[in-house]
Amino acid sequence: MSNDERYLVVSTDGHCGADLYGYKPYLESQYHDEFDAWAASFSDGWGDLDTELEDFRVGVASYASDVNWVSAKRQDYIDKEGIAAEVLFPNTAPPFFPNNQVSASIPPVGGREYELRSAGLRAHNRWLVDFCKEVPGRRIGIAQTFLNDVDAAVKEIKWAHENGLKGVLLPPDTILQLSNLYYPRLEPIWQICEELGMPLHRHGIAPSEAASEETGIAAPAIGLFEFINFVYRPVVHLILAGVFDQHPNLRLVITEQGTTSLQPVITQMDGYVKHSREVNSISRYFSAPVVDNLKQMPSDYMRQNVYFGSFLDSGDIENRYNVGVDHVMWGADFPHHEGTVPFSREAMSLNFADLPEEETRKMLGLNAVEVYRLDREALQKVANDIGPTPEELRRPVDLDQIPESLRLLCNTFSGNAFSFHNEGE
Repeated sequence: MSNDERYLVVSTDGHCGADLYGYKPYLESQYHDEFDAWAASFSDGWGDLDTELEDFRVGVASYASDVNWVSAKRQDYIDKEGIAAEVLFPNTAPPFFPNNQVSASIPPVGGREYELRSAGLRAHNRWLVDFCKEVPGRRIGIAQTFLNDVDAAVKEIKWAHENGLKGVLLPPDTILQLSNLYYPRLEPIWQICEELGMPLHRHGIAPSEAASEETGIAAPAIGLFEFINFVYRPVVHLILAGVFDQHPNLRLVITEQGTTSLQPVITQMDGYVKHSREVNSISRYFSAPVVDNLKQMPSDYMRQNVYFGSFLDSGDIENRYNVGVDHVMWGADFPHHEGTVPFSREAMSLNFADLPEEETRKMLGLNAVEVYRLDREALQKVANDIGPTPEELRRPVDLDQIPESLRLLCNTFSGNAFSFHNEGE
């Protein structure tokens, strides 16, 4: 039986940030002189990439679009897409980061570079608090912090929660630096995140080195191709380190990395745990202290503690029962060109036209409402004005009306995971 109420849509994959000098007022004054020098040397490494559209460019090349920081212009796009609320990740370089990079290898703790980068992240968090306040209840800010100094990280997470931010972005893995999450010293971070209801997040990036005389022309391509190897690391680490046993209410959100690539890894992990519990197996020599203490199988933890956000392809829809319908959350990836804007309604139709309405409501918004503890009643009032109707999402989509660039870039329209495909397929 159909419910004619408009869908409450929450995009769990949005990006924003201040413009270059917009961060300065949010930076502690003792860093202002060094900020001015950093800003003066800033250069656009993405200037020639994906210039087809003014407001949308692929990945962080979209950092220069003012929809990252001009609230009214951004909200006009979001409302037209039928999105009641959006989860916000960074899209502009925080102060003192390398040119045009929202993530980079973390310098050693105790050095001046680490101090400056940490101050830059705090400035972004302060800016994000104010940006979210411009549309109360509809912007869900995700705080950034390094994990190297645990006490400082816990302090920043507490501050973020007190000021209305809703989650924590874990530092990424890159080709040059892995972010290992299994170290016992990180326990206070997991504890405070569980206590405050702050989900952990790992957002997909291209973990490449730049092409140079030293790295060669293959460096960017290798980083992008090996991206898939970095998807599952946080899940493996938190499961085998027993973090989800110690903190059963802790949540990990995997954003813009799909659901299908993790599935075979989880199946392999289940097999690994079973083999490691067999007497005299070679796996047991390495893994006995771990597997003997796990209360469940890895696939159980995935279905209880791990969530997935961003635009979906057909494989993600087919895989929804394996990861749990309650754990899949749609996202637009605004303002990235590989996202769904300005064709989000068509993307939703492609994903959900043939699905049960109850499942659609969960994946489009209600799962996110629960994960981020949002005000469902208030957001439904917004959705009643702008959200898509069930009838609208059942209409067929003419892919010829979608620009060719978007059909290639966005998995929803291409039908291919990561949009890697051969001509003629």
